[in-house]
Amino acid sequence: MINIYTDGGCSGNPGPGGWAYIIEVDGRIISEKWGAEHNTTNNRMELSAVIAALEALSALNLCEQQVTIYTDSQYVQKGISEWIYLWKKNNWRTSNKEPVKNKDLWQHLELLDEEFSPSWHWVRGHAGNAMNERCDRMTRCAIESLWA
Repeated sequence: MINIYTDGGCSGNPGPGGWAYIIEVDGRIISEKWGAEHNTTNNRMELSAVIAALEALSALNLCEQQVTIYTDSQYVQKGISEWIYLWKKNNWRTSNKEPVKNKDLWQHLELLDEEFSPSWHWVRGHAGNAMNERCDRMTRCAIESLWA
């Protein structure tokens, strides 16, 4: 059983942003990482965290195991499990006929979602989930690294 925890955020939106992930296999952390960008959005960072985690999982050759992803972003969780089907049907347009934001990341995430078929779970941020809190701290460290 593989559990992935992710987080992303910005200092200002848009602004300097960071993302983080933790990969846990059978209750043991096997990988964690964070990254940062100078000018981005919260949503791009949330998506980047999940993409980076799944790419790391692929590099670790753990494609055959059951994967569960925990994110505090309803944008990510609902986007990949509900909204993406309508976006694609509507030629990457929202219900308001506007272009889907972050289409490049959604398309990348869709490929990874097809590869791993993870179970997607939303968790309330800052509500005591230890791994979500750890990802949040790593995200803040990522953002702070831009000023170091």
